[in-house]
Amino acid sequence: MSDDADLLTRAAAGDDAAFGALVRRHTPRMYRVALRITGSTAEAEDVVQDSWLAAWRSLASFRHESAVSTWLYRVVTNSALALLRRRRPTISLDAPEPDGRSTLDSALLAGADPGPEGRVVRAEEVDAVLRAIGRLEVSQRVPLVLRELEGLSYEEVADVLDVNVGALRSRLHRARVALLAELRER
Repeated sequence: MSDDADLLTRAAAGDDAAFGALVRRHTPRMYRVALRITGSTAEAEDVVQDSWLAAWRSLASFRHESAVSTWLYRVVTNSALALLRRRRPTISLDAPEPDGRSTLDSALLAGADPGPEGRVVRAEEVDAVLRAIGRLEVSQRVPLVLRELEGLSYEEVADVLDVNVGALRSRLHRARVALLAELRER
């Protein structure tokens, strides 16, 4: 979104409408990330609200070294991780997205209409994958959510998590192996 940087600059200068436009544009994605990390709709809503407050306070310090969306992913990821550090995780990823379906749902349910039985089977597969992701360690879950469910590039995820791409690829490999093991157990 090329005009995100302009909106952010205007918001930093005190333009509330510009900040509102950023909020409307990025809240759905931020909510998805928060939900997938925390596993709770209520906590995801709190994380997004805390993230926007943190972003508002940090507008003037944004250095434009990365895309605004990448910066916001970092803010929401850090807020979600901070929440997880304050509590013991009890992950349930059964809650639907605001639009009723996740990116993973859409990917698994895409294609030709498989009929009622096929849709039920695919929905069960989606639920099993999301529950398995929810059982992963946070260090594995977060990069997997950002890369596979949110579709960020390796470079963007590395930037969000403040690691190099090689370290990210290693984390993702371990996450995928753990996810496969988790799915095989069930």
